[in-house]
Amino acid sequence: MQNLELKLPKEAFVNKFIAKAKFYEKANLNAKLQKEFVDKVQRITWMYKLAESTIGISKTEMVTEIQIFEIELKELKIPKNLLKIIDKSIPYQILYRFINCDNIAYGITLKEHTSVENYYFSDWNTDITFEFSGVDLEKVYQKLVKAFICDDGRRQESFSDIIDVDNKIKALETEISTLENSISKEKQFNRKVEMNKTLLEKKIELSEIKVELK
Repeated sequence: MQNLELKLPKEAFVNKFIAKAKFYEKANLNAKLQKEFVDKVQRITWMYKLAESTIGISKTEMVTEIQIFEIELKELKIPKNLLKIIDKSIPYQILYRFINCDNIAYGITLKEHTSVENYYFSDWNTDITFEFSGVDLEKVYQKLVKAFICDDGRRQESFSDIIDVDNKIKALETEISTLENSISKEKQFNRKVEMNKTLLEKKIELSEIKVELK
């Protein structure tokens, strides 16, 4: 079972229930998305506020606060489209803890203000360790993101390099998936041969990147 101890000072503890209706109103959601909130989310709790005033670490222009939200889900599936609504409503970086019965997972938003660039998630019931230290809140945030996308051996690499490599991997995986889908539907033999050649090149490129990371 995952380690739930976040080891944060009591000053950072908020433990405040957030009504789902607040997100309906702020984002002006249509009936379908409101229903999704009702059907998929049991409860949203603002657990911690990481700020200069609560953990004694200075803010930066990029990261002024980090929030930790606990979301109790009605099913064992993380509703990513609903997270985007939450993130667009709150101008701070957010670390999520998801709960469904005895199952626990974490997620974090890669974002600037309310502009969401990406999401990273742990697997359900997998150990993940967070380090809430740094010269400023931006460095704290970067450490939290790194916990999701690289092992201890790469934690010392620059944040931008890690994100660039991860984005390249995701882009290649998407291209490979799209090509495989297109090949399965392609009727022309010559076209299929050409697409398979491109697919092999993409798979080799992805494999080489992953080997370099080991």
